[in-house]
Formats: sequence, structure tokens, C-alpha cells
Amino acid sequence: MKKYFLAIFAAFFCSLILILILLPLLKKLKAGQYILGYVKEHAGKKGTPTMGGLAFITAIILICLIFCGTNQRVLNLTLTIAGAFAVVGFLDDFLKIHRKDNGGLKPYQKIIFQLAISLLAAIYCHYNGINYLYLPFCGGKTAYIGWGIIPLATITFIATVNCVNLTDGLDGLASGTVIAYLLAFATISLMQNNGFALPSFIGCGALAAFLIFNCNKASLFMGDTGSLALGGFISCLSVFSGNTLYIPLLGIMFVVSGISVIIQVIYYKKTRRRVFLMAPFHHHLQQTGKSEAKISFWYFAFTAVVGLICIIFA
Repeated sequence: MKKYFLAIFAAFFCSLILILILLPLLKKLKAGQYILGYVKEHAGKKGTPTMGGLAFITAIILICLIFCGTNQRVLNLTLTIAGAFAVVGFLDDFLKIHRKDNGGLKPYQKIIFQLAISLLAAIYCHYNGINYLYLPFCGGKTAYIGWGIIPLATITFIATVNCVNLTDGLDGLASGTVIAYLLAFATISLMQNNGFALPSFIGCGALAAFLIFNCNKASLFMGDTGSLALGGFISCLSVFSGNTLYIPLLGIMFVVSGISVIIQVIYYKKTRRRVFLMAPFHHHLQQTGKSEAKISFWYFAFTAVVGLICIIFA
């Protein structure tokens, strides 16, 4: 356990130092967030430095390499984050800042990049014997799915990355929810002894430092650099350990974000009416008068409760 605590502290302080270095640099470069006009509650956030995900993702990678250097699967995990999803997010953020709008990469460009990365990760699973799934609430039983891991993992990566990205809409919302996810997942990993508890705890430490600057009122946003990378991070942890089926459970609030957008778009196209006041669901709650801090806490708490249930009946 001593190694876990050391890794958490190392990740926290590494992330904190990198943020303290990065924040004034982002301000100097005027790398501020451009706010969508239809979210009137966010008008005062215009210009808040973004791309803060660079700090905590770098911290996660560095500390994983230091503490998990002998674990080849974790090395593949960190390389996936560093070389793929974070880069796509960075390109998206960079284009928004360069163009001075909220456009970024075109949707089809994002999907092509994400599909390529996800497919490579899925093929890696197949050819490295990760063709099994732990069955939640079944006492550690697994199911072998063979080549079926390729389509399943590909869809899982794309869905998770985009749902985490959609959840990153309020101060502290995505970062707090991911911390709750990682805490639960780390505990399950310890029970399974699969070697993925340590990077999960490292992720918690790095995000805890970021949350100091990201909680309401945020002085730093993670940007797509952070949200896409976090989606890739938890996807790698879960899929590479055979815990793909735990993603919609531990990530229930990410599912809510994604499903609420899908329902809103389909229903509006058919009826020209809306199911929610605004989608994703956290914006609906905001429109009903709930504060950002309260919504973020609810997301964290609900994820933690579902995580506890998964741990008890794992």
C-alpha cells in the first residue's frame, strides 16, 4: 500500500507543479476558452485558460512510467494516451484558439481520428489475449468472446471518449466524476489483482491537483486535450483489464450525458420539440436553477454510490 500512497502524492504534486507552470503560459498566449452563446450562464467564463489537460495527462504519463515501468500493458496504456487521444484533443483546442471560435476539428475529422485509435487498441487486445470480459455481479466469472473484442472495444473506446467529452461542460464536473470512477475501478482492480490499480490511483492524484483550479469558479479548463485523453485513459484501464462491461456502470453519468444528447437530437428532429431544456443532462439541471457546484457534486456522489455497489457485488 505504501507504493500506492507514494504514487498518488507524486502524481498530485507533479500535476500541481505542471499546472502552476502552464497556467501563466496559457494566459500569456491568450489560450482562452470560447463560449457557446446559447449557454448564457457561461458568458462570464469566456477567456478562461483552456488545455489544462496537458498538465494532468503529462503527470499521469510520467508517474506511470516511474512507478509502473515494468508493466508492459501499462506502458502501452500511457503511450496510447500520449500519442493519440490527447493529440486529437490538442488539435481541436489549438484550432479553436487559432480561429478564435468554438469550431475546432470538424466532427468527421474527430471520428476518423478516434476510429483509427480505437481500432488499433481493439486489435491490440485481440492479439494480446485480452479476449475475455469480467461479468459484473457474477463473483469474478469471465466470458471469452474471441475476435468479438475488436468491434466491442472499438465501439467502447469511441463511446466512452465522446461521453466523457460531453460531460466536460461544468466546472469540476468531468474531473470530479472521473476521480470517483477511478477510485471505484482501482478497488475492483485490487480485488482482481490485475495490475491496473496503480495507474488508476495515479490518475486520481493528478486529477485532484487539477480540481483545485477547475472547481467552481474555474480558473482553468481541461479542454478537449484533457477530456478526450481521460476518456481514452479510463477506456484503456477498463478494456485492457477485461472490465469493459464495468464502463457503463462506473461511468453511469457519462452514459447519461451521451444518451441525453441522442434523445434530444432524435426527438427534436422528429417533433421540433425538446425532451430536456438543454442537452447534455447537466445543462438541463442548470436550466432548472441548480448551481454548477451542486450538479458536479451530484455526479461525483452518484458515480461513487454506483461504484460502491459494483465493489460490494463484484
